[in-house]
Amino acid sequence: MGRIVSVVNQKGGVGKTTTAINLAACLAAAEKRVLLIDFDPQGNATSGIGIDKDNVGKTIYHAIIDDVGVEYVIKQTEVPYLQMIPSNSDLIGAEIELVGMDRREFRLSSIIKSILNRYDYILIDCPPSLGLLTVNALIASQSVIIPLQCEYYALEGLTRLLETVKLINQGFNSQLVIEGILLTMFDARNNICRQVEKDVREHFKDEVFKTVIPRNVRLSEAPSFGKPIIMYDIKSKGAFSYLTLAQEFMC
Repeated sequence: MGRIVSVVNQKGGVGKTTTAINLAACLAAAEKRVLLIDFDPQGNATSGIGIDKDNVGKTIYHAIIDDVGVEYVIKQTEVPYLQMIPSNSDLIGAEIELVGMDRREFRLSSIIKSILNRYDYILIDCPPSLGLLTVNALIASQSVIIPLQCEYYALEGLTRLLETVKLINQGFNSQLVIEGILLTMFDARNNICRQVEKDVREHFKDEVFKTVIPRNVRLSEAPSFGKPIIMYDIKSKGAFSYLTLAQEFMC
């Protein structure tokens, strides 16, 4: 049975989608069967993996709102072993449309259950909010990865996110745990980065991944070419860091 992990942070620009794409690709490179679900209306994971989000046809929106069979929305990517359920701006209205539906919080969970045995890992790239879409993702998941940018305001909002995870665990999904907090955009030359790392590790201890994702030009370039970093520049620091994260994740 596949392991379901949401990549979530209600703050944008922290490396959430970058992590979802590149961890998925690195797990697939290890010949693990991986499904990446783009659950963000911005569709950045979709375009970042090389799929045209404006001409993709059926998306996750059609699966959760129109009850389109999940087999009709899964796409094969250029990465062997990696498939994807894409997203685009259609998903913007889903949060409102879900309100009137029965078991609205469990729509994504019911979809995933039907395909769980096909994959070793299912990664969900969540929207940068704690709305109904993110609640759906958390209820469907067994664990969460929280990317945390190494900057001054990094810990703002983290408390609220952890409270949300706790509430989901207590009320809807008792399996849900913190997979790990992932420090991103790290620059060892920056005093703030080093201080944030120190504070986070002291406070959260073993809940923080040992792997740290550095600031890396090649990593930031890769999405514009529709490629994960291991296909764009395997020798870059960004590729090394995500390959290392995949190893740590699988242990």
